Amino acid sequence: MSLLKDFKAFIARGNVVDLAVAVVVGGSFQTIVKAFVSGIIMPIVSYVMPPEMAWEEWTLGRLRIGLVLGDILNFLITSAVVFLLFVKSVALIKRLEGETPPPPTTKTCPECRETIPIEATRCKFCTSKL
Repeated sequence: MSLLKDFKAFIARGNVVDLAVAVVVGGSFQTIVKAFVSGIIMPIVSYVMPPEMAWEEWTLGRLRIGLVLGDILNFLITSAVVFLLFVKSVALIKRLEGETPPPPTTKTCPECRETIPIEATRCKFCTSKL
């Protein structure tokens, strides 16, 4: 019975649910990007080729260059959007929130103005009590 409770606790944690949502949204987003590349970008790029040849049929010998080019553009667009949405937005949020500086590790002796460790109870330079 403990195994079942542990499994329920594992599933109920936010990380698993967040990951599941991210996978579903990522798959849907990938479909949109693929449609954008194959429906808009690649037809525009295909204007450099003869009109009777679709971009999916571009070959170089036996290599299917058109499909590879479409997948490369698909990857680049997806990567750029993920970078802009997640990496840059997280950095912006952190900058707007203002990260708190770490607590000080030193202080200044009020008598001699030397820098001493914050835990010090007596100055090592002038031996005054702090």
